[in-house]
Amino acid sequence: MQYSTRMGNSTRRLPRLTGRSAVWACFTLLTFASGLGSSGLDGGLGTAMAGEWPLFRGVNSSGRAVGTQPLPTAIGPEAKTVWKTALPPGHSSPAISADRVFLTGVRNERLVVLALDRATGKSLWEVEVPHKKLESIHQIGSHAQSSPATDGERVVSFFGSSGLFCHDRDGKLLWQQPMGPFNNDFGAASSPIIDGDKVILCQDHDTGSFLLAVDKRTGKTLWRTDRSEFPRNFCTPVVWNNQGRRQVVIAATLRVVGYNLEDGQEAWTVRGISRTVCMTPSLGEDNRLYVAGWAAGGDKDAPIRVAPFGEVLGQLDANKNGTLEESEFADGPIKQRFGQVDRDNNERLDQAEYDYFRDLFERGRNVVLAINPGPDGDATASHVAWEHDRFVPFCASPLAYQGLVFTVKDGGIVSCLDAKTGKASKTGRLPKTGNYYASPVAGDGKIYFLNQEGQLTVVSAEPQWKPLHMADFGEPTYATPALLDGQIFLRTASALYCFGS
Repeated sequence: MQYSTRMGNSTRRLPRLTGRSAVWACFTLLTFASGLGSSGLDGGLGTAMAGEWPLFRGVNSSGRAVGTQPLPTAIGPEAKTVWKTALPPGHSSPAISADRVFLTGVRNERLVVLALDRATGKSLWEVEVPHKKLESIHQIGSHAQSSPATDGERVVSFFGSSGLFCHDRDGKLLWQQPMGPFNNDFGAASSPIIDGDKVILCQDHDTGSFLLAVDKRTGKTLWRTDRSEFPRNFCTPVVWNNQGRRQVVIAATLRVVGYNLEDGQEAWTVRGISRTVCMTPSLGEDNRLYVAGWAAGGDKDAPIRVAPFGEVLGQLDANKNGTLEESEFADGPIKQRFGQVDRDNNERLDQAEYDYFRDLFERGRNVVLAINPGPDGDATASHVAWEHDRFVPFCASPLAYQGLVFTVKDGGIVSCLDAKTGKASKTGRLPKTGNYYASPVAGDGKIYFLNQEGQLTVVSAEPQWKPLHMADFGEPTYATPALLDGQIFLRTASALYCFGS
Protein backbone atom coordinates (compact mmCIF):
# COMPACT_ATOMS: atom_id res chain seq x y z
CA MET A 1 0.00 0.00 0.00
CA GLN A 2 1.36 3.43 -0.94
CA TYR A 3 -0.35 6.68 -0.09
CA SER A 4 0.28 10.39 0.33
CA THR A 5 -1.04 13.14 2.54
CA ARG A 6 -1.54 16.80 1.72
CA MET A 7 -1.28 19.58 4.28
CA GLY A 8 -1.53 23.15 3.03
CA ASN A 9 0.54 23.40 -0.14
CA SER A 10 2.81 20.43 0.51
CA THR A 11 2.44 16.78 -0.40
CA ARG A 12 4.33 14.06 1.44
CA ARG A 13 4.85 10.65 -0.15
CA LEU A 14 4.71 7.97 2.51
CA PRO A 15 6.30 4.52 2.31
CA ARG A 16 4.84 1.40 0.71
CA LEU A 17 3.37 -0.77 3.44
CA THR A 18 1.99 -4.28 3.57
CA GLY A 19 0.39 -6.58 6.13
CA ARG A 20 -0.13 -5.18 9.62
CA SER A 21 1.52 -1.89 8.65
CA ALA A 22 -1.02 -1.37 5.85
CA VAL A 23 -3.89 -2.10 8.21
CA TRP A 24 -2.53 0.36 10.77
CA ALA A 25 -1.95 2.97 8.07
CA CYS A 26 -5.54 2.63 6.83
CA PHE A 27 -6.82 3.06 10.38
CA THR A 28 -4.64 6.10 10.92
CA LEU A 29 -5.77 7.74 7.68
CA LEU A 30 -9.43 7.06 8.39
CA THR A 31 -9.30 8.46 11.90
CA PHE A 32 -7.28 11.41 10.66
CA ALA A 33 -9.81 12.16 7.92
CA SER A 34 -12.73 11.91 10.32
CA GLY A 35 -11.09 14.23 12.85
CA LEU A 36 -10.64 11.49 15.47
CA GLY A 37 -6.89 11.24 14.96
CA SER A 38 -4.41 14.08 14.99
CA SER A 39 -1.78 15.39 12.65
CA GLY A 40 -1.55 19.04 11.83
CA LEU A 41 1.19 21.55 11.43
CA ASP A 42 3.70 21.63 14.24
CA GLY A 43 5.40 25.01 14.16
CA GLY A 44 7.27 24.48 10.90
CA LEU A 45 8.08 20.86 11.72
CA GLY A 46 6.00 19.42 8.88
CA THR A 47 3.28 16.82 9.22
CA ALA A 48 3.08 14.09 11.83
CA MET A 49 0.51 11.36 11.38
CA ALA A 50 -1.14 10.09 14.53
CA GLY A 51 0.74 7.18 16.01
CA GLU A 52 4.26 8.41 15.20
CA TRP A 53 6.91 9.24 17.80
CA PRO A 54 9.82 8.53 15.48
CA LEU A 55 12.91 9.49 17.50
CA PHE A 56 14.26 10.98 20.72
CA ARG A 57 11.68 13.45 22.11
CA GLY A 58 9.22 12.76 19.31
CA VAL A 59 8.59 14.70 16.11
CA ASN A 60 11.82 16.59 15.46
CA SER A 61 12.70 16.21 19.14
CA SER A 62 10.03 18.75 20.15
CA GLY A 63 8.88 16.88 23.27
CA ARG A 64 5.26 17.71 22.46
CA ALA A 65 2.57 15.04 22.35
CA VAL A 66 1.29 13.79 19.03
CA GLY A 67 -2.50 13.50 18.93
CA THR A 68 -5.24 15.49 20.58
CA GLN A 69 -6.57 12.73 22.82
CA PRO A 70 -6.53 13.42 26.57
CA LEU A 71 -3.46 12.17 28.41
CA PRO A 72 -3.82 10.55 31.86
CA THR A 73 -2.60 12.59 34.79
CA ALA A 74 -2.62 10.21 37.76
CA ILE A 75 -0.26 7.56 36.40
CA GLY A 76 2.01 5.33 38.45
CA PRO A 77 3.25 1.75 38.78
CA GLU A 78 -0.29 0.56 39.54
CA ALA A 79 -2.39 3.38 38.04
CA LYS A 80 -3.66 3.78 34.48
CA THR A 81 -1.35 0.99 33.30
CA VAL A 82 -2.30 -0.50 29.94
CA TRP A 83 0.68 -2.84 30.01
CA LYS A 84 4.14 -3.25 31.51
CA THR A 85 6.97 -5.20 29.84
CA ALA A 86 10.31 -6.17 31.36
CA LEU A 87 13.32 -4.80 29.47
CA PRO A 88 17.07 -5.30 29.56
CA PRO A 89 18.93 -2.33 31.07
CA GLY A 90 19.41 0.76 28.92
CA HIS A 91 18.91 4.52 28.87
CA SER A 92 17.48 4.88 25.37
CA SER A 93 14.06 6.42 24.89
CA PRO A 94 11.35 4.68 22.85
CA ALA A 95 10.75 5.34 19.15
CA ILE A 96 7.25 4.39 18.01
CA SER A 97 5.77 3.87 14.55
CA ALA A 98 2.43 2.32 13.64
CA ASP A 99 2.02 -0.82 15.75
CA ARG A 100 5.60 -1.11 17.07
CA VAL A 101 7.78 0.33 19.82
CA PHE A 102 11.55 0.20 19.25
CA LEU A 103 14.22 0.33 21.98
CA THR A 104 17.80 -0.67 22.66
CA GLY A 105 19.36 -2.37 25.67
CA VAL A 106 22.22 -4.37 27.10
CA ARG A 107 21.51 -7.98 27.98
CA ASN A 108 24.39 -9.83 29.63
CA GLU A 109 26.92 -7.56 27.87
CA ARG A 110 25.16 -8.13 24.54
CA LEU A 111 23.99 -5.02 22.71
CA VAL A 112 20.43 -5.52 21.50
CA VAL A 113 17.71 -3.80 19.49
CA LEU A 114 14.16 -4.86 20.29
CA ALA A 115 10.60 -4.30 19.16
CA LEU A 116 7.40 -4.53 21.21
CA ASP A 117 3.80 -4.70 20.09
CA ARG A 118 2.39 -1.26 20.78
CA ALA A 119 -1.05 -2.51 21.74
CA THR A 120 0.01 -5.24 24.17
CA GLY A 121 3.67 -4.70 25.05
CA LYS A 122 4.46 -8.22 23.85
CA SER A 123 8.03 -8.75 22.64
CA LEU A 124 8.06 -9.17 18.87
CA TRP A 125 11.79 -9.58 18.34
CA GLU A 126 15.18 -8.91 19.87
CA VAL A 127 18.41 -8.97 17.86
CA GLU A 128 22.01 -8.62 18.91
CA VAL A 129 24.34 -6.19 17.16
CA PRO A 130 28.02 -7.15 16.89
CA HIS A 131 30.71 -5.36 18.82
CA LYS A 132 34.42 -5.92 19.41
CA LYS A 133 34.71 -4.21 22.77
CA LEU A 134 32.37 -2.28 25.04
CA GLU A 135 33.57 1.29 25.26
CA SER A 136 34.27 3.23 28.44
CA ILE A 137 31.22 5.01 29.83
CA HIS A 138 30.34 7.32 32.69
CA GLN A 139 29.79 5.66 36.06
CA ILE A 140 26.03 6.17 35.74
CA GLY A 141 26.00 5.64 31.98
CA SER A 142 24.88 2.78 29.75
CA HIS A 143 26.14 1.11 26.60
CA ALA A 144 22.61 1.69 25.26
CA GLN A 145 22.42 5.44 25.83
CA SER A 146 21.46 6.61 22.33
CA SER A 147 17.79 6.38 21.32
CA PRO A 148 16.77 4.68 18.06
CA ALA A 149 14.99 6.42 15.18
CA THR A 150 12.43 4.95 12.81
CA ASP A 151 10.63 5.88 9.59
CA GLY A 152 8.15 3.04 9.87
CA GLU A 153 10.00 0.73 7.47
CA ARG A 154 13.34 0.63 9.25
CA VAL A 155 14.83 1.35 12.65
CA VAL A 156 18.29 2.91 13.03
CA SER A 157 20.23 2.43 16.25
CA PHE A 158 23.61 3.62 17.44
CA PHE A 159 25.89 2.02 20.01
CA GLY A 160 28.84 4.39 20.20
CA SER A 161 32.13 2.81 19.18
CA SER A 162 30.25 -0.32 18.08
CA GLY A 163 28.70 1.64 15.23
CA LEU A 164 25.48 2.53 13.45
CA PHE A 165 22.94 -0.20 12.55
CA CYS A 166 19.79 -0.35 10.47
CA HIS A 167 17.17 -3.12 10.76
CA ASP A 168 13.86 -3.52 9.02
CA ARG A 169 10.67 -3.50 11.08
CA ASP A 170 10.95 -7.26 11.55
CA GLY A 171 14.51 -7.18 12.90
CA LYS A 172 16.47 -8.09 9.76
CA LEU A 173 19.82 -6.29 9.55
CA LEU A 174 19.85 -4.13 6.42
CA TRP A 175 23.22 -2.40 6.85
CA GLN A 176 25.76 -1.33 9.42
CA GLN A 177 28.52 1.24 9.55
CA PRO A 178 31.38 0.54 11.98
CA MET A 179 32.71 3.50 13.93
CA GLY A 180 35.21 4.44 16.58
CA PRO A 181 36.84 3.84 18.86
CA PHE A 182 35.93 7.30 20.13
CA ASN A 183 38.17 9.35 22.39
CA ASN A 184 35.71 9.85 25.24
CA ASP A 185 35.70 8.02 28.56
CA PHE A 186 32.04 9.00 29.12
CA GLY A 187 30.96 7.09 26.01
CA ALA A 188 28.64 8.24 23.22
CA ALA A 189 25.11 9.46 23.96
CA SER A 190 23.84 11.56 21.03
CA SER A 191 21.08 9.86 19.07
CA PRO A 192 20.64 9.42 15.30
CA ILE A 193 17.71 11.08 13.55
CA ILE A 194 16.02 10.32 10.23
CA ASP A 195 14.95 13.10 7.89
CA GLY A 196 13.75 12.20 4.42
CA ASP A 197 16.24 9.78 2.91
CA LYS A 198 19.02 10.71 5.34
CA VAL A 199 20.19 9.41 8.69
CA ILE A 200 21.93 12.24 10.55
CA LEU A 201 24.40 11.56 13.36
CA CYS A 202 26.57 14.00 15.31
CA GLN A 203 29.47 12.71 17.36
CA ASP A 204 31.48 15.20 19.41
CA HIS A 205 34.36 13.65 21.34
CA ASP A 206 37.66 14.89 22.73
CA THR A 207 39.17 14.48 19.25
CA GLY A 208 37.81 13.50 15.85
CA SER A 209 34.35 15.07 16.16
CA PHE A 210 32.08 14.98 13.08
CA LEU A 211 28.58 15.39 11.65
CA LEU A 212 27.50 12.58 9.32
CA ALA A 213 24.70 11.97 6.82
CA VAL A 214 24.14 8.48 5.40
CA ASP A 215 21.57 7.10 2.99
CA LYS A 216 18.92 5.42 5.13
CA ARG A 217 18.40 2.68 2.54
CA THR A 218 22.02 1.64 2.01
CA GLY A 219 24.10 3.12 4.84
CA LYS A 220 26.33 4.81 2.26
CA THR A 221 27.92 8.05 3.46
CA LEU A 222 26.39 11.06 1.70
CA TRP A 223 28.54 13.67 3.41
CA ARG A 224 30.71 14.05 6.49
CA THR A 225 31.53 17.39 8.08
CA ASP A 226 34.57 17.88 10.30
CA ARG A 227 33.80 19.24 13.77
CA SER A 228 37.26 18.82 15.29
CA GLU A 229 37.03 22.24 16.99
CA PHE A 230 34.38 20.76 19.32
CA PRO A 231 35.40 18.49 22.21
CA ARG A 232 32.91 16.15 23.89
CA ASN A 233 29.26 17.18 23.71
CA PHE A 234 26.05 15.17 23.76
CA CYS A 235 23.51 17.15 21.72
CA THR A 236 21.16 15.25 19.42
CA PRO A 237 20.61 17.33 16.25
CA VAL A 238 17.29 18.79 15.15
CA VAL A 239 16.27 19.71 11.61
CA TRP A 240 14.99 23.27 11.28
CA ASN A 241 12.99 24.74 8.43
CA ASN A 242 14.85 28.03 8.44
CA GLN A 243 12.73 30.14 6.09
CA GLY A 244 12.65 27.46 3.41
CA ARG A 245 16.15 26.11 4.06
CA ARG A 246 16.25 22.78 5.87
CA GLN A 247 19.20 22.81 8.25
CA VAL A 248 20.71 20.54 10.87
CA VAL A 249 21.10 22.43 14.16
CA ILE A 250 23.60 21.42 16.85
CA ALA A 251 24.35 23.15 20.14
CA ALA A 252 27.88 22.46 21.36
CA THR A 253 30.94 24.06 22.88
CA LEU A 254 30.59 27.86 22.87
CA ARG A 255 28.26 28.08 19.85
CA VAL A 256 25.12 26.87 18.10
CA VAL A 257 25.62 25.90 14.45
CA GLY A 258 23.23 25.37 11.54
CA TYR A 259 24.39 23.12 8.67
CA ASN A 260 22.75 22.72 5.28
CA LEU A 261 20.93 19.40 5.22
CA GLU A 262 21.86 18.71 1.61
CA ASP A 263 25.64 19.04 1.85
CA GLY A 264 26.62 19.51 5.51
CA GLN A 265 28.12 22.95 4.96
CA GLU A 266 27.95 25.40 7.85
CA ALA A 267 25.31 28.06 7.14
CA TRP A 268 25.13 30.10 10.35
CA THR A 269 26.23 30.30 13.95
CA VAL A 270 25.23 31.92 17.24
CA ARG A 271 28.01 32.28 19.79
CA GLY A 272 27.97 32.56 23.56
CA ILE A 273 26.83 29.30 25.17
CA SER A 274 28.41 26.85 27.60
CA ARG A 275 31.71 25.00 27.21
CA THR A 276 29.85 21.64 27.10
CA VAL A 277 26.26 20.94 25.99
CA CYS A 278 24.34 17.84 27.07
CA MET A 279 20.86 18.81 25.88
CA THR A 280 18.98 19.06 22.59
CA PRO A 281 17.47 22.26 21.11
CA SER A 282 13.70 22.60 21.05
CA LEU A 283 11.61 24.02 18.22
CA GLY A 284 8.58 25.99 19.33
CA GLU A 285 5.19 26.16 17.69
CA ASP A 286 6.37 29.60 16.50
CA ASN A 287 9.31 27.95 14.66
CA ARG A 288 11.72 29.70 16.99
CA LEU A 289 14.72 27.73 18.18
CA TYR A 290 15.20 27.39 21.95
CA VAL A 291 18.64 26.30 23.14
CA ALA A 292 20.22 25.76 26.54
CA GLY A 293 23.69 24.84 27.73
CA TRP A 294 25.16 24.38 31.20
CA ALA A 295 28.60 23.35 32.44
CA ALA A 296 30.40 23.88 35.74
CA GLY A 297 32.04 27.29 35.89
CA GLY A 298 29.66 28.93 33.42
CA ASP A 299 27.33 30.62 35.92
CA LYS A 300 28.23 34.28 36.20
CA ASP A 301 28.04 34.14 40.00
CA ALA A 302 30.14 30.94 40.24
CA PRO A 303 32.89 31.17 37.60
CA ILE A 304 35.86 28.81 37.37
CA ARG A 305 39.09 30.58 36.53
CA VAL A 306 42.32 28.73 35.77
CA ALA A 307 45.78 30.26 36.23
CA PRO A 308 48.03 30.69 33.14
CA PHE A 309 50.10 27.69 32.08
CA GLY A 310 53.46 29.29 32.81
CA GLU A 311 52.46 30.14 36.36
CA VAL A 312 51.14 26.64 37.05
CA LEU A 313 54.12 24.96 35.39
CA GLY A 314 56.52 26.86 37.63
CA GLN A 315 54.62 25.74 40.72
CA LEU A 316 53.76 22.13 39.87
CA ASP A 317 56.25 20.70 37.35
CA ALA A 318 58.09 18.52 39.85
CA ASN A 319 60.02 16.49 37.28
CA LYS A 320 60.89 19.58 35.20
CA ASN A 321 59.86 18.00 31.88
CA GLY A 322 57.91 21.04 30.69
CA THR A 323 54.53 19.32 30.90
CA LEU A 324 52.06 18.58 33.69
CA GLU A 325 51.04 15.08 34.81
CA GLU A 326 47.86 14.32 36.72
CA SER A 327 49.83 13.40 39.85
CA GLU A 328 51.38 16.88 39.90
CA PHE A 329 48.02 18.61 40.34
CA ALA A 330 46.30 19.20 43.61
CA ASP A 331 42.55 18.65 43.47
CA GLY A 332 40.90 21.29 41.32
CA PRO A 333 39.13 21.96 38.00
CA ILE A 334 41.95 20.63 35.81
CA LYS A 335 42.67 17.48 37.80
CA GLN A 336 38.95 16.70 38.02
CA ARG A 337 38.78 16.80 34.20
CA PHE A 338 42.28 15.61 33.38
CA GLY A 339 41.07 12.98 30.91
CA GLN A 340 39.21 15.64 28.94
CA VAL A 341 42.03 18.18 29.00
CA ASP A 342 44.57 15.53 27.91
CA ARG A 343 43.06 15.32 24.42
CA ASP A 344 45.84 13.19 22.93
CA ASN A 345 45.77 10.74 25.87
CA ASN A 346 49.52 10.78 26.46
CA GLU A 347 49.02 11.28 30.23
CA ARG A 348 50.55 14.76 30.33
CA LEU A 349 49.38 18.24 29.44
CA ASP A 350 51.33 20.53 27.16
CA GLN A 351 50.65 24.25 26.90
CA ALA A 352 48.32 23.94 23.89
CA GLU A 353 46.03 21.46 25.66
CA TYR A 354 46.05 23.45 28.87
CA ASP A 355 45.39 26.80 27.17
CA TYR A 356 42.57 25.32 25.07
CA PHE A 357 40.68 24.18 28.16
CA ARG A 358 41.52 27.34 30.10
CA ASP A 359 39.91 29.34 27.29
CA LEU A 360 36.73 27.24 27.54
CA PHE A 361 36.39 28.20 31.20
CA GLU A 362 36.93 31.86 30.31
CA ARG A 363 34.35 31.97 27.49
CA GLY A 364 31.68 29.45 28.47
CA ARG A 365 28.30 30.92 29.49
CA ASN A 366 25.43 28.99 31.01
CA VAL A 367 22.34 30.28 29.28
CA VAL A 368 18.93 29.58 27.78
CA LEU A 369 18.42 31.52 24.56
CA ALA A 370 15.89 31.93 21.76
CA ILE A 371 16.99 32.21 18.11
CA ASN A 372 14.69 33.78 15.53
CA PRO A 373 14.25 32.18 12.09
CA GLY A 374 16.45 33.50 9.30
CA PRO A 375 20.04 33.41 10.64
CA ASP A 376 22.83 33.50 8.07
CA GLY A 377 26.53 33.70 8.81
CA ASP A 378 27.41 34.93 12.28
CA ALA A 379 23.95 35.75 13.66
CA THR A 380 24.90 36.31 17.28
CA ALA A 381 24.02 39.99 17.24
CA SER A 382 21.11 39.83 14.81
CA HIS A 383 18.98 36.78 15.63
CA VAL A 384 19.12 36.14 19.37
CA ALA A 385 15.66 37.13 20.58
CA TRP A 386 16.42 36.81 24.29
CA GLU A 387 18.69 35.19 26.87
CA HIS A 388 17.99 33.85 30.35
CA ASP A 389 20.92 32.96 32.59
CA ARG A 390 19.27 31.76 35.80
CA PHE A 391 18.57 28.15 36.81
CA VAL A 392 19.88 26.75 33.52
CA PRO A 393 19.40 22.95 33.23
CA PHE A 394 22.25 20.48 32.81
CA CYS A 395 20.98 17.47 30.82
CA ALA A 396 17.21 17.91 30.53
CA SER A 397 16.38 19.73 27.29
CA PRO A 398 14.23 22.87 27.26
CA LEU A 399 10.57 22.39 26.32
CA ALA A 400 8.60 24.89 24.22
CA TYR A 401 4.86 24.46 24.64
CA GLN A 402 1.85 26.72 24.17
CA GLY A 403 3.82 29.96 24.16
CA LEU A 404 5.92 28.99 27.18
CA VAL A 405 9.39 27.51 27.67
CA PHE A 406 9.89 25.12 30.59
CA THR A 407 13.26 24.06 31.99
CA VAL A 408 14.19 21.80 34.91
CA LYS A 409 17.49 22.13 36.73
CA ASP A 410 18.94 19.42 38.96
CA GLY A 411 17.33 19.68 42.35
CA GLY A 412 13.93 19.82 40.66
CA ILE A 413 14.01 23.58 40.02
CA VAL A 414 11.47 24.36 37.28
CA SER A 415 11.39 27.69 35.46
CA CYS A 416 8.59 28.85 33.18
CA LEU A 417 9.65 31.51 30.66
CA ASP A 418 7.57 33.51 28.23
CA ALA A 419 8.52 32.23 24.76
CA LYS A 420 8.29 35.72 23.24
CA THR A 421 10.31 37.64 25.81
CA GLY A 422 12.20 35.14 27.95
CA LYS A 423 10.74 36.70 31.09
CA ALA A 424 10.34 34.22 33.94
CA SER A 425 6.82 33.94 35.30
CA LYS A 426 7.53 31.32 37.96
CA THR A 427 10.58 29.47 39.23
CA GLY A 428 10.01 26.90 41.94
CA ARG A 429 11.10 23.52 43.24
CA LEU A 430 9.19 20.38 42.38
CA PRO A 431 8.08 18.11 45.23
CA LYS A 432 10.35 15.49 43.68
CA THR A 433 13.91 16.85 43.72
CA GLY A 434 17.06 14.94 42.68
CA ASN A 435 18.83 14.97 39.32
CA TYR A 436 16.97 15.20 36.01
CA TYR A 437 18.41 13.37 33.00
CA ALA A 438 15.10 12.66 31.24
CA SER A 439 13.79 15.67 29.34
CA PRO A 440 10.33 17.08 30.12
CA VAL A 441 7.50 16.32 27.68
CA ALA A 442 4.12 17.99 27.31
CA GLY A 443 0.60 17.38 26.09
CA ASP A 444 -3.03 17.97 27.02
CA GLY A 445 -2.09 21.03 29.07
CA LYS A 446 0.35 19.12 31.27
CA ILE A 447 4.14 18.80 31.67
CA TYR A 448 5.68 15.49 32.77
CA PHE A 449 8.97 15.63 34.73
CA LEU A 450 10.87 12.47 35.65
CA ASN A 451 13.96 12.43 37.86
CA GLN A 452 16.86 9.98 38.13
CA GLU A 453 15.31 8.19 41.11
CA GLY A 454 12.20 7.32 39.11
CA GLN A 455 10.00 9.97 40.70
CA LEU A 456 7.41 11.61 38.47
CA THR A 457 5.82 15.03 38.86
CA VAL A 458 3.03 16.23 36.56
CA VAL A 459 2.43 20.00 36.53
CA SER A 460 -0.01 22.30 34.79
CA ALA A 461 1.30 23.94 31.62
CA GLU A 462 0.64 27.53 32.63
CA PRO A 463 2.76 30.52 33.64
CA GLN A 464 2.04 29.96 37.33
CA TRP A 465 2.42 26.19 37.05
CA LYS A 466 1.34 23.95 39.89
CA PRO A 467 1.83 20.25 40.69
CA LEU A 468 -1.07 18.02 39.68
CA HIS A 469 0.23 14.55 40.51
CA MET A 470 3.26 12.68 41.83
CA ALA A 471 4.35 9.04 41.59
CA ASP A 472 7.37 6.93 42.48
CA PHE A 473 8.47 4.07 40.22
CA GLY A 474 11.03 2.86 42.75
CA GLU A 475 13.99 2.53 40.39
CA PRO A 476 16.25 4.78 38.31
CA THR A 477 14.99 6.43 35.13
CA TYR A 478 17.02 8.16 32.44
CA ALA A 479 14.84 7.78 29.33
CA THR A 480 12.49 10.51 28.10
CA PRO A 481 8.82 9.40 27.91
CA ALA A 482 6.87 9.30 24.65
CA LEU A 483 3.39 10.86 24.45
CA LEU A 484 1.03 10.01 21.61
CA ASP A 485 -2.55 9.20 20.88
CA GLY A 486 -3.55 9.59 24.52
CA GLN A 487 -0.90 7.19 25.82
CA ILE A 488 2.36 7.60 27.75
CA PHE A 489 5.29 5.25 27.20
CA LEU A 490 7.69 5.49 30.14
CA ARG A 491 10.91 3.51 30.56
CA THR A 492 12.47 2.71 33.93
CA ALA A 493 15.61 0.71 34.69
CA SER A 494 13.81 -2.61 34.23
CA ALA A 495 10.60 -2.05 32.29
CA LEU A 496 8.59 -0.09 29.76
CA TYR A 497 5.14 1.07 30.89
CA CYS A 498 2.27 2.08 28.69
CA PHE A 499 -0.30 4.32 30.38
CA GLY A 500 -3.65 5.41 29.01
CA SER A 501 -7.11 6.49 29.95
